[in-house]
Amino acid sequence: MISWFSNLDYVLQALIATIFTWSITAIGAGIVFAFRRINKNMMDAMLGFSAGVMIAAAFFSLLSPAIEMANNLHMLPWLVAFIGFICGGILLFIGDKIFDKKLKQANKNKIKRSLMLIFSITLHNIPEGMAVGVAFGSLAYGIEGATLTSAIMLAIGIGLQNFPEGTAVSVPLLREGFSPQKAFFYGQLSGIVEPIAGIIGALLVIKVRILLPYLLAFAAGAMIYVVVQELIPESQTNKKKDLMALFTMIGFSLMMILDIALG
Repeated sequence: MISWFSNLDYVLQALIATIFTWSITAIGAGIVFAFRRINKNMMDAMLGFSAGVMIAAAFFSLLSPAIEMANNLHMLPWLVAFIGFICGGILLFIGDKIFDKKLKQANKNKIKRSLMLIFSITLHNIPEGMAVGVAFGSLAYGIEGATLTSAIMLAIGIGLQNFPEGTAVSVPLLREGFSPQKAFFYGQLSGIVEPIAGIIGALLVIKVRILLPYLLAFAAGAMIYVVVQELIPESQTNKKKDLMALFTMIGFSLMMILDIALG
């Protein structure tokens, strides 16, 4: 299976990987069919674990290859990493501000509130899908740190994080009075942008090589913003904060070991 996958075109690899991340979103959204109430400890532990995986992926799979690529292209590595990284964070910052403003205007309207919830998760899924696409597209250049293993692990890490995201959309919609079928539909719909963004990310880095280090750093910045702004704070609402922090450490360690040992 791995041999078959490794021989595919890089864009096709990115498409398959992001279809996987989307499918995990759908599985998370499908929780509404099985449970009316979700165990908070389990969800917070998964969020903490996913945060750790994404932090490690942001460095080992994105920032480190971005710096290496900038060196190979005779660019200023620190400047490239900074510009890409900060722009990735700023994009999501602006998106969050727009979302917060619209949410205040819609705080008395359940339908608008639900739509803004879907929009918020969808907005975050765009750079996540692009991050996977960039990771697979960068394999075309054989740079150090950019490996099939690291790209697959990045997709798995984002997929893990997508499970609670799908649930985070579908369960509130269920509470707002949507049927389980409609709640599931809108929950999985928030992740459908990832395959599209994944293909775009892979094509950009393959066709325009000079953009690669910027896009890698951009994806890293977007991922770190999501981790710091959403995943860690949400996991720390749990009464067992120290245990949730430990899950973050475990997630980071696992990703680090796999990336170094198998990369």
